[in-house]
Amino acid sequence: MDAEAILTQLGYVPNDTLKKQLKEIQENTPGYEKIEKHIMDLNEHLKVNNAYVALSNTTKHLKIKVDSPTPQLAEEAHEKIKHFSQKYKVEVEKLPNKETYYILGFKG
Repeated sequence: MDAEAILTQLGYVPNDTLKKQLKEIQENTPGYEKIEKHIMDLNEHLKVNNAYVALSNTTKHLKIKVDSPTPQLAEEAHEKIKHFSQKYKVEVEKLPNKETYYILGFKG
């Protein structure tokens, strides 16, 4: 999948800066090519929970942000993230005291 398609799917308007940022994230994420499709699918599944995958501005990782308006929707989002991580062998790191995860890479 090319950078413009990925950025568009994540809700961004592609430009050179974002393409460069995505390329750095891809290069910094071990096994990215094995999990790219699953990350895009996760993003689609999380939309109903007001959660999404985004580019991180502080690290060279994709992040998963849970902005759910209710505890039930948030819990469902966290379960989907856990399932995604286990099923596709993706290492994720939840930030302490935040509703944010970083996608660190493929651990299979």
